[in-house]
Amino acid sequence: AQSTSVAGVAQRTGATIYYVELIDPTPDHSPVMAQMPVPGDVDVLIAAELMEAGRAVQRGFVTPDRTTVITSSHRTYAVQEKMTPGNGVADSAAVLDIVKNSARQLVIDDMQALAVSRGSVISASLFGALAGSGALPFSQAEFEAVVERSGVGVKPSLAALRAAALVAQRSAPPPPPADPMLTDARALPERAA
Repeated sequence: AQSTSVAGVAQRTGATIYYVELIDPTPDHSPVMAQMPVPGDVDVLIAAELMEAGRAVQRGFVTPDRTTVITSSHRTYAVQEKMTPGNGVADSAAVLDIVKNSARQLVIDDMQALAVSRGSVISASLFGALAGSGALPFSQAEFEAVVERSGVGVKPSLAALRAAALVAQRSAPPPPPADPMLTDARALPERAA
């Protein structure tokens, strides 16, 4: 496993991309891991706000044959939306349609409200939605153990995690990838001269 974070300079003083890459090592293959997500090569994308999910689609990180998108449906307005005279708010329904059509699986709910109603923070509900989505090879009990080991806000965080896992489980589970390009090891492309 490898993780990186890249601070952004987008709206709200910066969207930070946290990128985690997991690989099951095999004796015959040495993994080559990336420092950033590559368009078309993202299995799970988590966005804390609907427009963040939309921007991820725009950047090519969400693909219908591969990507599970977990996002909150609530909105935090971008600086550009607030600066426009009159009503500059982007059309959330249009963005949601684009995200739905671009993702292999979509788990969406007001994760902010779900967390707050249980005395927790949005990261707990997003983590719970990931646990319930079935997108990773870990049980919900393993996700809960991570929260318990943290020792911080355990009871409300577990409540938010469990509620969001139920939301995710109401979604249809992702079908297994049929394309061997998504499952088999691939050789690196030749370098152009």
